[in-house]
Amino acid sequence: MKLGTAIAEILKREGVEWIAGYPVNHMLEHAAAADIRPVVVRQERVGLHMADAQSRVTSGRKPGVFVMQHGPGAENAMGGVAQCFAESVPVLVVPMGYPRRLAHIEPNFNSVASMRSFTKSAEPITLAAEVPNILRRAFARMRNGRGGPCLVEIPNDMWNEEVPEPLDYRPVPLARYAPDPQDVARAAAMLAAAKRPVIYAGTGVHWARAWPQLRALAELLAAPVTTSLGGKSSFPEDHPLALGSGGLAVPAPVPHFLKNADLILGVGCSFTTTNFGIAMPAGKRIIQATLDPNHLGKDIPIELGLVGDAALTLDMLLAELKGRIRERRDPSKVAAEIQAVREPWLAAWRAKRDSDSVPLNPYRVLRDLWNTVDVDNTIITHDAGSPRDQLSPFWVSRTPLSYLGWGKTTQLGYGLGLAMGAKLAAPEKLCINVWGDAAIGFTGMDFETAVRERIPIMSVLLNNFSMAIELKVMPISTEKYRATDITGDYAAMARAFGGYGERVERPEDIVPAIRRGIRKTQEGVPVLLEFITSKETEVARPVW
Repeated sequence: MKLGTAIAEILKREGVEWIAGYPVNHMLEHAAAADIRPVVVRQERVGLHMADAQSRVTSGRKPGVFVMQHGPGAENAMGGVAQCFAESVPVLVVPMGYPRRLAHIEPNFNSVASMRSFTKSAEPITLAAEVPNILRRAFARMRNGRGGPCLVEIPNDMWNEEVPEPLDYRPVPLARYAPDPQDVARAAAMLAAAKRPVIYAGTGVHWARAWPQLRALAELLAAPVTTSLGGKSSFPEDHPLALGSGGLAVPAPVPHFLKNADLILGVGCSFTTTNFGIAMPAGKRIIQATLDPNHLGKDIPIELGLVGDAALTLDMLLAELKGRIRERRDPSKVAAEIQAVREPWLAAWRAKRDSDSVPLNPYRVLRDLWNTVDVDNTIITHDAGSPRDQLSPFWVSRTPLSYLGWGKTTQLGYGLGLAMGAKLAAPEKLCINVWGDAAIGFTGMDFETAVRERIPIMSVLLNNFSMAIELKVMPISTEKYRATDITGDYAAMARAFGGYGERVERPEDIVPAIRRGIRKTQEGVPVLLEFITSKETEVARPVW
């Protein structure tokens, strides 16, 4: 069979139901012939973001796929590939390449050479007969170990070459591994002896689907739980032991309990030092449970490392702890302390979250959003900057993967593609992206993709006509040249594209607009709700 037909058949055997892409890449046509839906975007980065969400929402069981043309298409895709790499998301990236005789001649763009530093693997197809082996390696690397994008480049002169039949390809299995039992026993002893343990859950809990084990461990130890932005929704945030998630903005219970912890257990996390993550207090005893041994102690000192799948690791810890802790510890004292810290913190933010001001306060918009949607049947994500920091501390996630958090690298415009990919992966959910007027400038044209491809998301835009975060660092250029000003009627743009667009300016109109938007998504229409907000710059920074 022809090379493209063989690749499409392999994708189908691996459970791929749709691929995102931008022409010309002949895989779009070969996929359609194999009944794999091609979704054509307006720019490459957004297509990668959509594939990214497909992988996240399925915990990597059905990795997303993105295809693009050689040269400029591959060049434009680099930011989206780098985002997947930073967030450890398994995505299959399939660029076309220059013909083999030109592949390594400058200035031709060679995807394999150029993207190897921010992919888990990058390999060209040079012989058609090797297609099953090359795709097997890519899927094996995506499914196993720490996630990341895997790139397979198809030279443009290979489409008419034949792959031997019958096609010898079987889907790649998921192989999990677990830590040394002796180390697990040491960790269990440390946790059993700790007086004030805290659990920090990262994205690895989502990839392992270790949500029940995480909750069981917290309840056994009566240990409070906080999460990274990527780990948010791995532990129900309405649980009495929930501290909330932390990024640049952090709920007050998080620093309070970390500062007073005598032992911190990190599960499914890298402890990467970033402005958009929780900084661990110095001098703490730390157990790090992670899938990637290269992440052990890479940014902070640890006392003990457990290398393995988060679910298997937690299963082993729970089994070890049964012989040390006969009954669940009483959580009432810890829960009361959490509430004693959280209540005054929430009270301090109540004026903004309950504000009736005009322009609207963004915290009021997001409060009303949470109170209006069916939170447990919603998948929400944020964009970089203010939307992330205004949403993450206050949005109470109660079910796994209902919040797609991110932050190690912060590309503006990321949230729109995530929401669209999430909707394709989970069509029964209300999928929302929250962004600002800066972010929509990067990827807003792809709202047309949502309309054209019949992907009924709800896009919540907080429009303050300004780069508000930059006001403090650009006072002269703002005063003299209005360099931080932004303008646009984005609700009108959504309507022009054929979607539903509504501009909201008064507090009493927030909830009715959200309800109208939900109804429109249920009718199959993508929605953009544009809320005119104040230049709010205050965020809930941690106080140590």
